[in-house]
Amino acid sequence: MNPPRRQFLRLAAGAAALPAVPRFAWAQAYPARPVRILVGFAAGGGGDILARLIGQALSERLGQPFIVENRLGAASNIAIEAAVNAAPNGYTLAVYGTPNAVNASLYEKLSFNIIRDIAPIAGVMLQPNVMSVHPAFPAKTVADFIVYARANPGRINFGSGGSGSTPHMAAELFKMLAAVDMVHVAYRGAAPALTDLLGGQVQVMFDGMPTSIEHIKARKLRPLAVTTATRVEALPNVPSLSEFLPGYEASYRGGIGAPKNTPPEIIEKLNKEINAALADPKIKARLADMGATALTGSAADFGKVIAEETEKWAKVIRAANIKPE
Repeated sequence: MNPPRRQFLRLAAGAAALPAVPRFAWAQAYPARPVRILVGFAAGGGGDILARLIGQALSERLGQPFIVENRLGAASNIAIEAAVNAAPNGYTLAVYGTPNAVNASLYEKLSFNIIRDIAPIAGVMLQPNVMSVHPAFPAKTVADFIVYARANPGRINFGSGGSGSTPHMAAELFKMLAAVDMVHVAYRGAAPALTDLLGGQVQVMFDGMPTSIEHIKARKLRPLAVTTATRVEALPNVPSLSEFLPGYEASYRGGIGAPKNTPPEIIEKLNKEINAALADPKIKARLADMGATALTGSAADFGKVIAEETEKWAKVIRAANIKPE
């Protein structure tokens, strides 16, 4: 090989390697400015708490503000659509999880596909719901409730924050597995549904633990069971529904995602930092106070969770013929 040809090949090889260097350096420097975390629900809900908890941790760990932005409407579809259409540069993230897995089958004409168009970054938390009744309700156990419900078909009302919400889907799965007939009363949010449960206007609710646990401790509600596969530390004396209905499980799983085509180096960096934050005893304690546990793992692990949730709830939606409001 003559010298000019060797020189040309060395220059060509060097030129081919150049794009990788700035990209790696860019990922290393990320984030260089504030990052938005879009949330499709109002302040105080599970998704909002998740975003603020992990956003604060990432701000402290990475030295840039991670700003929570609540984009309400269409059962979180507006927030997810905004994330899907954002630049895939790591500066727009989104909270997503079980509600979006439900929406994938509940809404027929979404402009996005949650599995295809959102790149999973990391899971954050698994949060049970609690099957609770007003203290005046005659059933004191799940077994009693099922007997009562079968003897009174269509006479028990259950409240939820809307069609397709996690409490609604948990109740529908219960109806299917317990073979009971209950009437769904959909509210414009979980708070008014919980208010009516406390007032006795509806008889049962499969509410998220953060909003119901204080009422349970104050004996304003009677917990019959938690919706996780096993009992939870926050309510150790409350059985899981799977103890009465084998195979029952209906919890909120939530995490962080980004627009597809976000550089893998940024996704890996965020995944590493989120998992490190979830190992912090203070964050573990905060999750425990809510009755939740950390949902750690790789980006691929969380992607598998979303795919499994999407398939699971699609079956319930079809069987119960659930339609969006």
